[in-house]
Formats: sequence, structure tokens, C-alpha cells
Amino acid sequence: MTTSSGLNFFKWHDPKIKTLHITWFAFFLTFVVWFSHAPLMVFIKEAFDLSSQQVKALLILNVALTIPARIVIGMLVDRFGPRLVYSGLLVTSSVICLGFATADSYRALALFRFLLGFVGAGFVIGIRMVGEWFPARQVGLAEGIYGGWGNFGSAAGAMTLPAVALMFGGEDGWRYALGLTGVVAGLYGLLYYRIARDTPKGSTYFKPRKSGGLEVSSKKDLYFYLAMNVPMYLALAILAYKLSPAGVGLLSGSTTYILWILLLVLFAFQTRQIWLVNREHLQQGVPELEKYQFKQVAILDLAYFVTFGSELAVVSMLPLFFLETFSGLSAVQAGLLASGFAFMNLVSRPTGGHFSDKLGRRRSLMFLISGLAVGYLILSQIDSGWWVSLAVLATMACSFFVQAGEGAVFAIVPLIKRRMTGQIAGMAGAYGNVGAVTYLTALSYVDYSTFFLIIAASAALVVFACAFIEEPRGKIAEVLPDGTVQLISVE
Repeated sequence: MTTSSGLNFFKWHDPKIKTLHITWFAFFLTFVVWFSHAPLMVFIKEAFDLSSQQVKALLILNVALTIPARIVIGMLVDRFGPRLVYSGLLVTSSVICLGFATADSYRALALFRFLLGFVGAGFVIGIRMVGEWFPARQVGLAEGIYGGWGNFGSAAGAMTLPAVALMFGGEDGWRYALGLTGVVAGLYGLLYYRIARDTPKGSTYFKPRKSGGLEVSSKKDLYFYLAMNVPMYLALAILAYKLSPAGVGLLSGSTTYILWILLLVLFAFQTRQIWLVNREHLQQGVPELEKYQFKQVAILDLAYFVTFGSELAVVSMLPLFFLETFSGLSAVQAGLLASGFAFMNLVSRPTGGHFSDKLGRRRSLMFLISGLAVGYLILSQIDSGWWVSLAVLATMACSFFVQAGEGAVFAIVPLIKRRMTGQIAGMAGAYGNVGAVTYLTALSYVDYSTFFLIIAASAALVVFACAFIEEPRGKIAEVLPDGTVQLISVE
């Protein structure tokens, strides 16, 4: 199959096509592992006799650690390269997944579910890898394929894991299904290290001059950057509150206060690191050729907040939504129906990247997020009086705009500053998880209809913000290890 961008996805002898395929499959496995609990939650709830609040706490825990993990992984991938970091992530997540599969108490379930949020940072790694291998005119479509086929992992899990659990039979069938996903992820992590390469032969892998934060172009951007870090810590503070005695009671009051103090200390530490990274070059002045506008990063953060943030939240709750809204559905049937939301990733995310390549970055982003808002407005009207088939159709239509919007966001990310692509992707990705925590927290206080309305309203606000994004044009300057400057086209 050859697209209008000139990409032939069956040319395995083409190193960049091979890299795209082995990398999207790595991302696919991270999503299978990350969301393996969602279609099996009915079995887990019964096995541990969990309350609805405890189930919702697990859903929030699943996306919490991904917020700081994506920032950290972004720094690591810019420093050490995607090959090593992706392999390490897959092997580590394999061990954690096996821990969740063998948990014998709710506290153990909560701990391993929290730690599994780490695997959600895998997305960031592939963004840098694909950005290294594809030219600007193709990068939107390539990133869309990477993200779309990778995100399909949650749908694949929803469609297959309940059946696998039933195949093993008995009360522990769900444990075997979860454990199997962990084993496969670990083995592929070792394979990925063996067959992947960070860059095409002869290309330079650009690294940040310093680690610890993004390099910005002005003091105004520095203050903006620091302000954009605040919501990430607020999301984690809200999570701690939800787990405190005032929420589900998983944490004691004293532990909650300790976590809040720790978050303040971490915020202060990160603020200091960002200042140290930027102090010298801001005092000397940033050459005009190397400047970029941080508002581009901030707008992409907000766009990913409503696109990927809403997808994470909806994928986590959709099986239960169908099960509770339509009587007569089994857990397997509800999982299959809910998988339609993530199933659209196969075509929608690449389509969003292709739109961005061909129709313009800003125009595509605004159109797709507007469609997202309308889609969630329609989902808010679903009740037991709807035909199940019509509800599934509405869900899939909404998901097209959600995931195409994600593709449009990450069609822009690699074009801002090559040597910091991992960190920029990490921050945008973290905002996706901030969105998920925000929406799932809202869900714990409201009904399903209001939950969808909240997403629609926030998306409408982000459309307005996207009007201020600027099209990346011309060339960006990157500094080679020997200090010389190389110009890279973004058109």
C-alpha cells in the first residue's frame, strides 16, 4: 500500500518502514499491558469484592504515574536514544504486570496498578524514533500510524483478554490473561534492543546540551514553562486526595499530607533544575536562528489534554458504561462494544497526521478538536432507550475525531525542536494524563452524561487556544556535538 505521501508500508527492505513497524508494535504492547485491567475489571471486582469507589480508584491510579514518567522518559530518550529506553521500559513493565497478575489484596492491586502507569510513557519514545527516521513532509502520517496502530493495543486487549481469561477458566483465568501480556512484552523488549537503531545510517542523533528541563528562548517563555508545570502537580495532588480518607480511604491522612509535601519538594526541585538548564544561555542571549516559541508547546499540551486525556478516561470507563446502560449485556459483550472506541485508532490517528501534512497544521487541529466536542455532546445523550448499535456508531464517530486530533498534535511535535523532541513529546504526553486524571476525577462525582458534557466544554475552550498556534515553517537550527550548527527543514 502506497499513500499520497509516498510511503509504502510493505517495503520491509526500506529501513525507515521497518523501523516504523517494529516501533508501533512496541507501543502496541505497552497499551495492551497498560489497559489490560479494563476489560477484566468485572472479574477483578468479583474476585476481590471491590466497591465502585475502589474500582474508580484503580482507574485513576492507572494513569497517575504516567504524568511524571513521560517527563522523565522524555529526558532519558533525548539523552540515551529510543532503542535502549524502549527496551528497558518493556522489560520493566513486564515484571510489574506479573506483579499485578499475582496480587492477593486490594492494596497490592493498587500498588501495581499505580506502577503500571509507568508503561504509559512508552508513547514518548516512539515519537522521537519515528521523527528521526522520516522527513517533515511524511512525519505527520508516520507518527499517526505509529500512534494509531499502537493505541489499538487497548482495543485488542478489550477484544481478546476476556476470552483468554475464560479459556483458562476458573477463578484465576484473569490472572493468566494478564500474566501472558507481561511475558510477551518482556520478550519483545529484548528483541527490540536487538533489531532497532536510533537513527538512519550516517545521521546525527541530536542531544540536549543539558538535562533537567526544556531549553527556552526567553525569560517570558521560562515563566510560561514553569506555570505549565503546575497543573501536572495539581493532578497528582488531586489523586492523593481521592485516595485519602476523604475519598476511597486507600491512604491514611498522614500519608496524604506526606505525599503533598513531597510533591511541593519535587516541584521546587524541578523549578530549580529548569532554571539551571536555562540560566546561562538566557543571560548570553539565544541566537535568532535557534529560537522557538514555547506557546507552541503549551497549546499542544492543552490539545493533548482533551484528545488523549479524554481517550484514556473513556477507554477506562466505557466497558462499565455499556454494561450499566444496556441490560442483558455480558462482560465479554460490553468489552467488545467498548473496543470500538479504541478500534478507530487504526485509521483515525494516521488520518489526522495526514490531514496535518496536507491541509495545514493549525487548520487540521482546530477542525478535529471541534469535531471531538460535538462527538462528546452526542455521547452525553446516550441512555437505555438508544439502540445498542446506534450507541456504538456514535462512540466510533466521536473516537475518530479524538484520535485524529491526537495524530494532528504529534504531527507538529517533532517539528518544533529536534534535539528536544523527547522532552516536548513527554510534556504533551503528560498533559494527556493530566486530562485523564482530571476527567476520571470528575467522573467520580458526576453521572456519565455530565462526564461527557464536561469533556465537550473543555474541548471547545481548547479550539479557541489552537487559533494561536503557528505553522512550523522553513528550517530549524540544531547544534552538533562539535558546536557547529545544522539546519533541518520542517516543510
